[in-house]
Amino acid sequence: MQTEEYARALISGHCPPLSDETIEQHVEARLDRQRLLSREPSVELCFIIGEAALHNPIGDADVIRVALRKILKQSELRNVEVQVMPTAKGFHPGLNGPFVLMETLEHQHAGYIESQEIGVVVTDPSKVSAFGLRYGKLRSQAL
Repeated sequence: MQTEEYARALISGHCPPLSDETIEQHVEARLDRQRLLSREPSVELCFIIGEAALHNPIGDADVIRVALRKILKQSELRNVEVQVMPTAKGFHPGLNGPFVLMETLEHQHAGYIESQEIGVVVTDPSKVSAFGLRYGKLRSQAL
């Protein structure tokens, strides 16, 4: 759901620094994934964003303003839901790290976790089930 400018500012802060070419590749890949938002047939997407992420100053004030407006606009799409996990909530299952829960057209379930440039697809049914439980808890706690 990020704007190009926000993604570029975020990726440019990588440590160790990335080459300009690599930054552009990462930005393009991130923007390409956004095509899922408007793909036909539509894909149902639900995002839970931590409130702190909305306050984190990535880029200048204009970058943040445009990024927040984009989230609002995308949340108006009929296949997109956006919830915010309030900071005041304290501990919640999302604090253990971000994850993606997916269901294929064949109704197979999988999870995906990514951290520090390493991504892992999780297909073990018991682990995917645990993702589902966490997701349900997050949805019930988020605004």
